[in-house]
Amino acid sequence: MNAPRTITPGLSGVPDSVDVVVVGLGVTGAGVALDAASRGLSVLAVDAFDLAWGTSRFSSKLVHGGLRYLASGQVGIAHESAVERGILMETTAPHLTRPLPTIVPLAAGVTRPMGLLTRAGLFGGDLLRRAAGTSADTLPKPRRLTAAETRRLAPTLRADGLRGAVLGWDGQLEDDARLVTTIARTAAARGAAVHTHARVLAAAGTSVELRDELTGETRTVRTRTVINAAGVWAGDVAGDIRLRPSRGTHVVLRGDVLPGLNVAVFAPIPGERNRYVLVLPQPDGQIYVGLTDEPADGPVPDVAEPTEVEIGFLLDVVAASFSRPLRRSDVVGAFAGLRPLLDTGDDATADLSRKHAVLTSPDGVVTIVGGKLTTYRRMAEDAVDAAVAHAGLYAGPCVTATLPLAGAAPRVQLAELIERAETPGHARLARRFGTDAALVLDTARTVTGLPDEDLLAPIAESIPVTLAELVFGVTHEGAADVADLLDRRTRVGLVPADRALAVPAAERALELVQESPVDR
Repeated sequence: MNAPRTITPGLSGVPDSVDVVVVGLGVTGAGVALDAASRGLSVLAVDAFDLAWGTSRFSSKLVHGGLRYLASGQVGIAHESAVERGILMETTAPHLTRPLPTIVPLAAGVTRPMGLLTRAGLFGGDLLRRAAGTSADTLPKPRRLTAAETRRLAPTLRADGLRGAVLGWDGQLEDDARLVTTIARTAAARGAAVHTHARVLAAAGTSVELRDELTGETRTVRTRTVINAAGVWAGDVAGDIRLRPSRGTHVVLRGDVLPGLNVAVFAPIPGERNRYVLVLPQPDGQIYVGLTDEPADGPVPDVAEPTEVEIGFLLDVVAASFSRPLRRSDVVGAFAGLRPLLDTGDDATADLSRKHAVLTSPDGVVTIVGGKLTTYRRMAEDAVDAAVAHAGLYAGPCVTATLPLAGAAPRVQLAELIERAETPGHARLARRFGTDAALVLDTARTVTGLPDEDLLAPIAESIPVTLAELVFGVTHEGAADVADLLDRRTRVGLVPADRALAVPAAERALELVQESPVDR
């Protein structure tokens, strides 16, 4: 029996013709590749850079239930978000998601009418949860907290004027780039040809011209249809697409800056009724603070850069809610992503709808834009439906709402897997790869010949990433270089000082795979 197809850097092995070419391997493009392949179509999915290169790795790492959209009257989008959140957390990716308790502090600056409105909003979100069919075991009901209960969950909140908080629940990702990588792996296992470092030079409805960014080789691939999922770069593939990207910036703090924080905190933005800065504890002990919503005018950069004004704004808003002052020196990293919002003529990008749209160009290229990470699966379904109809393809029905991603299992089974872990390294693999943790470790053993203590030890002090997952990133996840490993297969690169410490381990993983006599 042949081994499952893996992800390939460059054009080696690219087919001459396919039913569907997918351009872009962010969360939407990876989702399109999986949707099309699982319907029985032949698929080539390419990205000029890497998996999760753009917006998909710069999110808040949340699986939103649509509360913000409900507050602004966008009931349809809110319901869609809640449905897709439930699918991710209970069926397709329970190993990559977890329930996240969130609190909105009822502090001195929050009037009692505002507090009642906040509470009503969270209970409205719970109605969305129930309408979506998501179990209360997955996402418990919201409730009011006393001031003492609030301080136990977030000890560094300002005590003066604190009346308590409203506790709600949402979904949190282990990591957004890991979700994208896992979707792409699942698509490859279903037969899709997934190729990174493969740039589209030209695309029409029946062919694409590609360039291997590693070797410079060019190829033309015939296709029945092209789906453009290039996000903020969609206009480079289909010139009639008009977008107004907005920049969302986060800063990264060490966990000891706000010690004892066990919940996400929604810090209200002064002068705004329904906007907050989010303080988000992460699985590896860091804290993300975000996010901004600023117009990103001009040419789209390969990687968006946070501005000092945005970083200062985030620190100022959070400092107003916590007793410990936040300084610029507390920021150990910062990142920014660009949202691919459709240009509707509204003045502020914060007011643009997050609803997605499927557009078909005169030359037959189908473009999917807008939307957000949580609803990637529905976006992919709609894009493939449109492409199949336009090209007259024969395809089966969409099955991705019930198709678990690689490594998925019921949440109880996953918890047992982590509980039985022999070492922190074993537990980390179970947390990030689910039931594929054994595959990750077995692959590393076979390829390197190293003992488990070497493969599962942290690669550097305060960096819990293991050599085993770096090796697997090369063998099964298409990592071609150090940047692929540290910036996307793992997220060490979000903290530049940690990245510098991790480079030798990433280089070692690449060398071990290259020198291995094992035929993978």
